[in-house]
Amino acid sequence: MDYKEELKKLMEEASEAEDQAIMYLLARDKVIDLSKWITIREYCKRFGIKSTETVSNWIKRGIIPAEDTMLIKEFNNTRLIKAKEYHVRVYKKA
Repeated sequence: MDYKEELKKLMEEASEAEDQAIMYLLARDKVIDLSKWITIREYCKRFGIKSTETVSNWIKRGIIPAEDTMLIKEFNNTRLIKAKEYHVRVYKKA
């Protein structure tokens, strides 16, 4: 299987998994706008954060407010956060 065929297959599988996830949530009266809520990994990609641990620490420290996070237990405890940029003060060493 060449690269393009493998990529196409993976994209189809991802699309199918997303469709199944949406149907699962809809069946339980949970609707999530996936354009507004993203995974920590996607947040890092989107906003140029080097480590998912950084974002996890922001959640623990309250930089990302609790109301801007949600835990989806049905999906292996996946944490979603609102897709907006959070500002963190950077201190320079004196």
